[in-house]
Amino acid sequence: MGRGPGCRLRAVSLAAILSGALAGALYAPAASAQAPAAQPPAPAAAAPAAAATPPVLQADPKRGKDLSYTCLGCHGIEGYKNAYPDYSVPKLEGQNPEYLAVALHGYRDGDRSHLTMHDQASTLSDQDIADIASYFAGKPLKGTGKPEGTVPKAATLCTTCHGQDGVAIAPMYPSLAGQHEDYLRRAIEEYQKGGRKNPIMKGFAAPLTDADVAAITRYFSSLTPALSTESRPYTRFTAE
Repeated sequence: MGRGPGCRLRAVSLAAILSGALAGALYAPAASAQAPAAQPPAPAAAAPAAAATPPVLQADPKRGKDLSYTCLGCHGIEGYKNAYPDYSVPKLEGQNPEYLAVALHGYRDGDRSHLTMHDQASTLSDQDIADIASYFAGKPLKGTGKPEGTVPKAATLCTTCHGQDGVAIAPMYPSLAGQHEDYLRRAIEEYQKGGRKNPIMKGFAAPLTDADVAAITRYFSSLTPALSTESRPYTRFTAE
C-alpha cells in the first residue's frame, strides 16, 4: 500500500506527539506550568508520608507495673522531693499516658535535662515506655472545660492547651490540676533556661516574670479534681 501525503502528515504528527511527551518527562517543571494535568496525582505523592507513620503501640499497664518498681522509689512516696535542686517529684496518677510517654522519651533522648531520669529512661524501649506510662496514668482526669473561679491573666494562654480546669484538652499535653506548685515552677524555669527543649513551651515561658510564674503555678496547683501520687508501692517480690 503506498504512502501518500496524508500518511506522511500522520507520521509527522505522531512524531511530534512522542517528542512532546519525552520533553515533558525530561523537563517536568516547565511542562507543569503549561499542562497541570500532567502532574502526578496527589494521593500517590502522599503515600510515602503515610507509610512512614509509626505503628501505635498497645500499652500493657500490668507489664508497666512490673517494670516500674524502681520508679516508685520516688513517684510512689507522697510529698517526696528531689534531693538537689529541692522540689517535689511530680504526681503522675490521673495524668494522660500519652503525655507521660512523651516525657519519658524526652528524658531518654536528652530533650529534658535530668540525670536520674535520663539514667532510668535510657534503657527503656518504646514498648517499655508505653507500658509504664499506662500504669502510672491509671484513670486519667476528666475535664469539665470550665474554670474554677477566675483564671489569672498570666494563666489565660496556658489554659488553651492545659484546660481552664487544669485538665489538658488533648492527650499529648499534661494535665496540671493539683500538681505540686514547686514542681510546676521548676518546669517553667527549665523551659526558660533550656533544661527542657520544647521550642513552643520555651517561647511561651520566655517572657514570664516571677509574678506571672507565681500566679500560674498557684492557680493550677489549687484545681480539683487533682492529680495524685501513685499510692500502690510494692516490690517485685510481693504476691500482689
